[in-house]
Amino acid sequence: MFTQEKTETGVTERLNELFYKLEHCDEDEQKQKIEEMNEMINEMDGKEFRSVFTTELFNRIDKMIEVKKLPLEIAILLLKRVGFFKVLKGIWINRFNESSLEEKFKEIIYDENEKKDEDKDEIIFVDICECYFMLDNQFSSDMYPLCVSCLLNVASSKEKKEEAQKKVVIALLALNCIEENDFFGRELYLKEITEIIKYHQEHRNLARLGYQSVWHFMIKRFLNDKSLEGVIENELHFGREAKRELKELMKCVNWKKKEEERGKGRGEETILMRWLKTLNMYICFFKLKNEELDVLINSIIQVFRMAKDNHGEICNWCIFSLRNAAENRNVEIEDLLKGGAADAVLEEIQRQTLNNIIVYKCLQFFAIASNRLKEEECDEMKEAKRKAAKRKALEKMEEEGCEDTITSFHKKFYYLNRKYHYYLSSRISDYFVNV
Repeated sequence: MFTQEKTETGVTERLNELFYKLEHCDEDEQKQKIEEMNEMINEMDGKEFRSVFTTELFNRIDKMIEVKKLPLEIAILLLKRVGFFKVLKGIWINRFNESSLEEKFKEIIYDENEKKDEDKDEIIFVDICECYFMLDNQFSSDMYPLCVSCLLNVASSKEKKEEAQKKVVIALLALNCIEENDFFGRELYLKEITEIIKYHQEHRNLARLGYQSVWHFMIKRFLNDKSLEGVIENELHFGREAKRELKELMKCVNWKKKEEERGKGRGEETILMRWLKTLNMYICFFKLKNEELDVLINSIIQVFRMAKDNHGEICNWCIFSLRNAAENRNVEIEDLLKGGAADAVLEEIQRQTLNNIIVYKCLQFFAIASNRLKEEECDEMKEAKRKAAKRKALEKMEEEGCEDTITSFHKKFYYLNRKYHYYLSSRISDYFVNV
């Protein structure tokens, strides 16, 4: 078996068994077995996924392709589903980029790119580019000019049919695997990405996951190209679009069901989580305008209030985003207080079912907000505004019993610091606002 676990779950055992049978089947049987395997992948959790999809397995696929026991086109049916699941669930594994299959895919990309247009196999070229980006974790920089335009061409399809949209989503998810620190010029993507977003805003042709993915790609590119801020905010109206998408997704999630009752599908919940991660990146790095900040913070607070009883991971990302908003020097603390961010964090920290990481982020929010409200202002009008905000924050915290709540966590400060490797002040006064 290819799993490294001593004991296997039923899913991993059945999947491994089917994989072993692949090289002894004809092509029709191989397609059938891969279809069964793809269904099983949907039932996996992260641990099961990592135990099956090892370097050894990817090497075995490479060998089967090499000796013509598994056609490349059929192997891709499995590998695209593996990549899709890995990206959608945010599972980090580096087994593929340690395998010989990665080298084979890079060679195919190089070879196809060298061919004249009439000799290229466009379908294989697109499939290999998608698999390479979704399965790999460390891309060669020379892959970007070879693959990005190819994937954008697929993503630019304006068809609304379900099958066409599946191809668009895969292409956009593959592009999203390029990290924010991986730099390539805007000439490779900006025109196409802008057109994809604008066309959707007018015609609503993209699936929800596709629209989230195209925006996430754009926000990540901003981190290496600050000149994109005007396009993202003024031309493409990110704040307005994010608010609308979150509002629609909130209607689709079953907020009353607990984790154990929801199963593993949860498509809208997954997309909402991805939007929160995109928003968090935006809040961390953009110079937010007051009206846009109000829109985004209010949207996050609405999601938080829906999620706090049964959706811990969503709640965690909401609190994390509010904490990061407090840390962004372009955000006025009084705007956060006015918008209800402090109220939301207060509600959370006073709950009985808190986990340690959420406690940590709540305490960080108060420490950051308190510290910024204590900063000196040179401008007399700004100083008066800051003092008014401090007084309001103090009254609110006293009214809600926040000091008693924070004090109750004091003995945990050292433990939380050690567990999460971030600095958390041990001085109680750093979490309170004094006028």
